Amino acid sequence: MEKIAPKEKGITAMSVKEVLQSLVDDGMVDCERIGTSNYYWAFPSKALHARKRKLEALESQLSEGNQKQANLQKSIEKAKIGRHETLTKELSSLREQREQLKAEVEKYRECDPQVVEEIRQANKVAKDAANRWTDNIFAIKSWAKRKFGLEENKIDKNFGIPEDFDYID
Repeated sequence: MEKIAPKEKGITAMSVKEVLQSLVDDGMVDCERIGTSNYYWAFPSKALHARKRKLEALESQLSEGNQKQANLQKSIEKAKIGRHETLTKELSSLREQREQLKAEVEKYRECDPQVVEEIRQANKVAKDAANRWTDNIFAIKSWAKRKFGLEENKIDKNFGIPEDFDYID
């Protein structure tokens, strides 16, 4: 084959040698060295038997794979059943813990810097409002003294204004 193909078909001898070696390596052609010559042959039944063996091996792998898949599917179903109950318990536990933490945070809400600052701002607004009303009362008392000529202690007594009434510091 190595000598005939290059002469009759014009193929380089090296290419023929490489192709034959590749076929031998793949098991598609058998080779035997007799004397100084290499003899190559292939029987159709050998290829058929090789394909049958390969098919049987693949079919056994397929059945093993299907069996593994069925076993894994059963395991998944078992795990889902047990896991659902576990997850439900864990979820209820976490909800209870969250409610406890919310209650604890609410206890310490008064110490929150933001809440304290809001209270300070509200106090400042209330203090400003109280001083504004105090200023208004002093203005009315001054107007009443000038307009009606009343004494300051009589105005305080008639309108229920305490003696220590003054601005808030």
